[in-house]
Amino acid sequence: MYITIEGIDTSGKSTQVEMLSKHFKDAIITKEPGATKLGSKIRDIVLKTQAQSKKAEFLLFLADRAEHIKEVIEPNIKKTIISDRSVVSGVAYALVQGEMSQTAILHLNRFATNGIYPQKVFLLKLTKEELEFRLSQKKLDGIELRGVEYLLKIQDAIIEVTKLLNLDLVSIDATQSIEDITNKILDNMKEKDD
Repeated sequence: MYITIEGIDTSGKSTQVEMLSKHFKDAIITKEPGATKLGSKIRDIVLKTQAQSKKAEFLLFLADRAEHIKEVIEPNIKKTIISDRSVVSGVAYALVQGEMSQTAILHLNRFATNGIYPQKVFLLKLTKEELEFRLSQKKLDGIELRGVEYLLKIQDAIIEVTKLLNLDLVSIDATQSIEDITNKILDNMKEKDD
């Protein structure tokens, strides 16, 4: 099963991926962007806001996604794959940028992924107040510097994308304890196996 943990910055995605890796010792643990050698360089470019054009940023993420699918997802598709972000985030960010039509974004992402999408999407959802608090506790990267309203639009877009791609979405309140969130994910993964 290929699942993705989605959410805006500070929602606890990486923490949940780490927790799940303890439950699924043989799982392929990955992330997007940055899981491949090329992807790591692309991630660095984007987070340091080196791309001046939103279109260039979008195309860099597409390149990362194509490489990730080819190197990580396709060879392991019959195994349990747990990804920190996926095409879902990629499409959500692109929709919010508003540089391209929804149709073009979906087609280009289908091209980059060979039509391989996560079987289940877990969205760790934050309130505006919690997001403001969490951002105040850290040094912000290039994406986080775009502000709270921007990040909340991304969160809404993630939900929209799961509908557009007809993906199975489980929305979880990210203000709960780490253990409660992990247990909700595990329960939903079991349902998929049954």
